[in-house]
Amino acid sequence: MAEKRDYYEVLGVSKGASDDEIKKAYRKVAKQYHPDLNQGNKDAEGKFKEANEAYAVLSDADKRSKYDQFGHAGVDGQGFGGFDGSGFNFDIEDLFGSFFGGGFGGSRRRAGPQRGANLKYRMNLDFMEAAFGVERMINITKEDLCDTCQGTGTKDGSQPEKCSQCQGTGQVTARQQTMFGNVMTQRPCPTCNGRGTIIKNPCNDCHGAGRRQKAKNLSVKVPAGIDDGQMLTLRGEGEPGSTGGPYGDLYVEVHIRPHPVFQRDGYHTYCEVPVTFPQAALGAEIDVPTIDGNQKFSLKEGTQPNEMFTIRGKGIPHIDRTNTRGDHKFRVILEVPRHLDAKQKEILQQFSESTNRKNYQKVDSFFAKIKDLFK
Repeated sequence: MAEKRDYYEVLGVSKGASDDEIKKAYRKVAKQYHPDLNQGNKDAEGKFKEANEAYAVLSDADKRSKYDQFGHAGVDGQGFGGFDGSGFNFDIEDLFGSFFGGGFGGSRRRAGPQRGANLKYRMNLDFMEAAFGVERMINITKEDLCDTCQGTGTKDGSQPEKCSQCQGTGQVTARQQTMFGNVMTQRPCPTCNGRGTIIKNPCNDCHGAGRRQKAKNLSVKVPAGIDDGQMLTLRGEGEPGSTGGPYGDLYVEVHIRPHPVFQRDGYHTYCEVPVTFPQAALGAEIDVPTIDGNQKFSLKEGTQPNEMFTIRGKGIPHIDRTNTRGDHKFRVILEVPRHLDAKQKEILQQFSESTNRKNYQKVDSFFAKIKDLFK
């Protein structure tokens, strides 16, 4: 048989460690090697049992004293090797609550008022509705307090009786022998199903549940500038809490339908504007669409295809700033004329013959690079 390691070494603490330090060290080691996190790993399983054995001794003042004086010989039969579990009592849900979110088998039930569940609703908006804000009516169906019994669950409106088995806590405690020793576990009370109360004369409409499905119309004010995927919160419009707890909230998730002309990036809007060759070459005053309507814009002489221009302050209003807006940006798309007649072709040919390298700097630069490349 392999020689046992020093218990202090197993937990990674010094011989003079306090009880709290030993407990914290054990939690860390037990979490690292717990079987639920290391399924099929025999080495981790062995280290987990080794940590349990060390903690069983070092967490007990009398056993620790004997171990400090005589070593493993002083606690033979009191560790996990042959240990019967006597004297090693703890609440396993408390010990492992930080590992698995509240103990084995789910989170522990808490007595007293509990806040109701939050709900989520998807709202589809047009591009302009999101840009400038809108007030919309929505209809939701949710669980709410029964109107007949006002949530008591009783037929005559009286308060339910306190459960005699759990004394109103909704949970019962049981002791059982496990590999950890005598373990205290808490479970929902079987008599009241965890409610803490007993209803002997249930309401005919909700059958004692105190709740029913209801449809409700709500007015939602959507602020100007809201973006796709953002949430609006309607406080207290979720489901009711239990045992007198407050209502949860309703979260409205906004989704924006695409626009045929505009696109959006944050608070800036974008679009493409087609222009003719004469407009781009000579410059012109053109109409540029924005979310506020058409805006006059003076296009400079010699505007190039795909060149981007900005109109300040004509984008989306900032949702959290008064009178502040993003910009509107548009890209020039040059449209080449089609279906030219003979006279138009002749004019263009004359124009082409009248131009030189000075008029086409990009063409000249490109062919100069090609020429240098093949020298």
